[in-house]
Amino acid sequence: MNSPTLQSYIAGRWVGQQPDKLLSSALNGQPVAYTHAERLDFAESLHHARSVGLPGLLALDFQQRAARLKALAQYLMEHKEALYAISTHSGGTRADNWIDVEGGIGTLYAYASMGRRELPSSNVVHEGPAQQLGKAGAFWGTHVLVPKRGVAVHINAFNFPIWGMLEKFAPNFLAGMPAIVKPASATSYVAEAAVRLIAQSGLLPEGSLQLIVGSSGDLLDRLTETDVVTFTGSAQTAAMLRVNANLVARSVPFNAEADSLNCAILAPDITPDDAEFDLFVKEVAKEMCAKTGQKCTAIRRAIVPAHLIDAVASKLRERLSKIKVGDPAVDGVRMGALASKEQQRDVRERVAQLAAGNEVIWGERDGFAPVGEGVAEGAFFSPTLLLCRDAHANAAVHDIEAFGPVSTLMPYADLDEALALAARGRGSLVGTIVTKTPALASQAVFHAAAFHGRLHVLDAEAATESTGHGSPLPMLKHGGPGRAGGGEELGGIRAVKHYLQRCAVQGSPTMLTAITGEYQRGAKVREDAVHPFRKHFEDIEVGDSLLTHRRTVSEADIVNFGGVSGDYFYMHFDEVAAKDSQFGQRIAHGYFVLSAAAGLFVSPAPGPVLANYGLDTLRFVNPVAIGDTIQARLTCKRRIDRGNRPDQPPQGVVAWDVQVMNQRGELVASYDILTLVAKRSS
Repeated sequence: MNSPTLQSYIAGRWVGQQPDKLLSSALNGQPVAYTHAERLDFAESLHHARSVGLPGLLALDFQQRAARLKALAQYLMEHKEALYAISTHSGGTRADNWIDVEGGIGTLYAYASMGRRELPSSNVVHEGPAQQLGKAGAFWGTHVLVPKRGVAVHINAFNFPIWGMLEKFAPNFLAGMPAIVKPASATSYVAEAAVRLIAQSGLLPEGSLQLIVGSSGDLLDRLTETDVVTFTGSAQTAAMLRVNANLVARSVPFNAEADSLNCAILAPDITPDDAEFDLFVKEVAKEMCAKTGQKCTAIRRAIVPAHLIDAVASKLRERLSKIKVGDPAVDGVRMGALASKEQQRDVRERVAQLAAGNEVIWGERDGFAPVGEGVAEGAFFSPTLLLCRDAHANAAVHDIEAFGPVSTLMPYADLDEALALAARGRGSLVGTIVTKTPALASQAVFHAAAFHGRLHVLDAEAATESTGHGSPLPMLKHGGPGRAGGGEELGGIRAVKHYLQRCAVQGSPTMLTAITGEYQRGAKVREDAVHPFRKHFEDIEVGDSLLTHRRTVSEADIVNFGGVSGDYFYMHFDEVAAKDSQFGQRIAHGYFVLSAAAGLFVSPAPGPVLANYGLDTLRFVNPVAIGDTIQARLTCKRRIDRGNRPDQPPQGVVAWDVQVMNQRGELVASYDILTLVAKRSS
């Protein structure tokens, strides 16, 4: 018995010596590995996550965890060839495995970057703005997000053992939540290899990631109210798991991303002479063959104007006939095998059901002959294109999914009918609309968005950069309603918030400032003899404030600013027109007020403030007239310590709250400025 026995990584150790289920290569049926026979102690696993993993993660803040994610991404990228090597047994080509390996690593990079840009250097996210609840301004309310202090359990599908794990792990890790990952057994040897590298890196706090190879046993029965379960796989399995008695009784959040009958619609404005016609054909064929059609986002239904159905079918046949199938090691192979023989049997059964009452216009009979040594024992399946002439009468095409290189063409008479057919999928992860007419795109999205998690509008302009129908991106949500599971993953920082608890907080501005780590107007401030811009990052505290001297605005200021800026808008220069306006007089440029305020609070000498790199939430609240006197208050609103990076001097980000008032104490301008502030030299 030369094949290794896979091991689970539980409570800080690798478990598993006795072989159990044989996992075979999808390419030639040769043994790859065995799952292990030992039963796991999930009480111990959960205790380890709660008692070791959670404290270790919460000892870091969002910024520090983002830095760990980036370091982990770099480490995995350096060792990616080992992951490509083990992934070959799952049947995919190098391009297929790129989606899994480097797509997964890229998601780590993306969340590291988003965390660094958007999250504080603490473990409390202020989800403002705060709302005044009392008349005098002494009582306010706001929302905060804090780590759930539970465990994330991820149950993943076989098709993307690395990406599927990392796209869930990155947000939960950033949120400060330990994870227990259970990959599908068929490709668990790939997930195990990735987790071994992660453990080997030493970059994660102990207990922040555990791996289950084989059955999850009674794990779900042991979860508590602060835990989270995510699932990727079939709609039937999702429906079974979400009603687990313990999950229901304890209201444990359950997020499902299920396979769905995604569609692509060729809009009625497209003719065979349009570039969009070829783009549609190319997209359908690509989604049939990429990853051998084993993508939860693959196009299962291609909805085409009735008068173009034969032209599209002919073009698809032509394109599919050029797809070389077999062992990806053979030169020219563009499509590999399904993940397992079991999957091959399942797809064959589903195709037989779909073929009943429909036409198979391309399939195994059309010269299907995989190339490569030992492929007869592999899990290969021919690209299969079906045609359903009456998609209203044949419910199977909207209910049955063959999770492989299979798609069904169906005709429609007008756009309303096309959208009605799309909705028959009862909820999809993604749909593509190919059109060259903006009004048609607007109409289609308005109706189809209710049934889809993502809509990909494709035309010749977008095609130059489009990532395609089937590519979930870290910054956009992945998930869909109804049959697609009703859940959401990714979507930028939205995904991190799934692992945080939202809580409303009420209190005085001073208390809310202390709780959120972000200055709330009306809170007590600290003023001292040192100008805030003369302080290094470590010396600045939230609430540090400066009330500036005053400046009276003259007509010369307005004239000079108009000359410098080229802004001669009538409200600043036309006395007659200004008298007829709602203000009744000439007023200063808003941007002059902004510039004048900077002159009031900026400390001009070289110092710790390195640069002003942004301005947020700018509002011009009241007009400033000739003869008005303005004064500014500058207050440290929040600090973000981004650590010490090798590519730049040690520094942090400080957001300053700016209030500009007139001589009556009225607010005339309000905004935040963002500065890079140097740290003290060590």
